[in-house]
Amino acid sequence: MGQKTDEAEIVDTGSLVRRWIMYVVGIYVLTFGVSLAIRAGIGVSPLSSLTRTMTLVYPPLSQGTYNFITELVMLTLTYLVLPKDFKLKSFASLLPAFALAVFLDFNLGITEFVKLDIYYAKVALLVFADAALAFGLFLMIRANLVLMPMDMFVNTLCKRTGWKWGNIKTGYDCALLVVSAFIGLAFLSDIPFIREGTVLNAVLVGQYIRLYFFLYRRMQAKKAAPSAQGLGTAAE
Repeated sequence: MGQKTDEAEIVDTGSLVRRWIMYVVGIYVLTFGVSLAIRAGIGVSPLSSLTRTMTLVYPPLSQGTYNFITELVMLTLTYLVLPKDFKLKSFASLLPAFALAVFLDFNLGITEFVKLDIYYAKVALLVFADAALAFGLFLMIRANLVLMPMDMFVNTLCKRTGWKWGNIKTGYDCALLVVSAFIGLAFLSDIPFIREGTVLNAVLVGQYIRLYFFLYRRMQAKKAAPSAQGLGTAAE
């Protein structure tokens, strides 16, 4: 509940064009962060671990393609969990999912040259990557437009079960990690992308978003202070 309150405080309710631009920029920044996290090579997020593992199992398809397929599966599961609430407009969530897939493949291409050997440099890159990833999420939350199918699925489970959103999201991420590990062991005899960086990602992204929320509220408070002071002077 607290998280939803925080989001309500920072969402942009202004121009729809500005919000769409912010949303698309957010998707791009998010995928740039994801690509850098992958290049760090010390573990990635639950979703990336699954889609990245699939690129090793069947290389002809790109990670962006696997990401979009996963989104399609989540949209289908959303319908199965609560079909009466599934509307035609729910398919609109595939538009940002497609954009994310395209941006992800593009950013993986332009960051392909990044190859680090020093462990501390890899950690530093992951820390920066998570900051970028979280900022992209922050911009998407600010824009307050279309939910990705995965987020829609988590929200639908929350509505269907009555469980807390945070608990469902944690369970969902753990399920992705289990599937990723199972596929890795079954087809590769290895679990290539679940490492210490996966834990670091889980901790840092949430903390970065909280930081961005805090900084945004501070910035808004500073903007409001001169206006309030001016009104007070005029009243005197």
